[in-house]
Amino acid sequence: MHILHVVGARPNFMKAAPVMRSFRGRTGVQQTLVHTGQHYDVDMTDVFFRELDLPEPNVNLGIGSDTHAAQTAQVLSRLEPVVLEKRPDLVLVYGDVNSTFAAALTCAKLLIPVGHVEAGLRSFDRTMPEEINRLLTDQIADLLFTHSKDADENLRSEGVVGEKIHLVGNTMIDTLVALLPKALERWPIKPVPLASGAGEADVSLRLHQAIAGRFGLVTLHRPSNVDDVATLDSILNTLAKISRDIPIIFPVHPRTQKRLRESGWPERESGLVLVGPLGYLDFLALQRHATMVITDSGGIQEETTYLGVPCLTLRNNTERPVTTSSGTNILVGHDMEQLEREVERILAGEAKSGHAPSNWDGHAAERVADVTVRWWAGR
Repeated sequence: MHILHVVGARPNFMKAAPVMRSFRGRTGVQQTLVHTGQHYDVDMTDVFFRELDLPEPNVNLGIGSDTHAAQTAQVLSRLEPVVLEKRPDLVLVYGDVNSTFAAALTCAKLLIPVGHVEAGLRSFDRTMPEEINRLLTDQIADLLFTHSKDADENLRSEGVVGEKIHLVGNTMIDTLVALLPKALERWPIKPVPLASGAGEADVSLRLHQAIAGRFGLVTLHRPSNVDDVATLDSILNTLAKISRDIPIIFPVHPRTQKRLRESGWPERESGLVLVGPLGYLDFLALQRHATMVITDSGGIQEETTYLGVPCLTLRNNTERPVTTSSGTNILVGHDMEQLEREVERILAGEAKSGHAPSNWDGHAAERVADVTVRWWAGR
């Protein structure tokens, strides 16, 4: 059996790495890795491949940054000849980025079976490009690997036949479980300050002081939070206010860096400690030691739930509701007053408690491999 894996962005790498490892010891399985290049920045890609023990991609499509339509179209046109040449028996796609849907559509039209790892997630907000990608990918995939029971229910309600749905757990948590000890060995980490020149020494000192005690951790990258000047300014001003009570470490995504430069924020006086993008291990170590995490990322909602770290999500909805029902996650949307209130509760020792869902045990990828092998044997 020849399995072709398609990845395009950092969350895909964390989900695919354990799946690829789970197939390595299987007799008669050949694997090919295709990187679409949707995340092309070295800080966003190369370091993740190294730390996650992902092999060098057999093919890099070199898509790069572009509009949603252009990215999707380029994956369709560039992936098709690769698939026709390799002729895999199954193509595995991950998550909900443009590369995921485009790869699934390419293979569906070529009548090549598709498996979707992390199927069934729904925010029920079709203004999110990721929601469209999720919905369409799940309708054309042949194997749907889900991470929680609510994802199964979503798929059944959309008419997906039960034989296609397989509750395996969360492969991203597999990566966390495997690499957490290695991440903790790196503590205290040494991130690179975002400020340069005269301000770099001051930022380095404040960073060192922050990780020596209690600190908050922030990530922002969604267009709904960083592309609108008024929204971004409101969030940053609130974070600066919170930083009077607890240091805030802010690894800045390249997209957000651009917006900060345009607004002049790095030059303003602020209690935020801005640092450059981090590799997986360093960021995981920060998450583990953080008093709280403020984010708009889907994957971080899951990681904090597993780690038991309070998470405040700057979104009005989540495609991972299990992180709010069972985990440590609280949605605050763009209500900055609520954000401040929830931070006050955490600092007062009243943080929401939670637990990891079943099957978030570090063995999800093995179950993906087991299901796939049985599916192949029964063809």
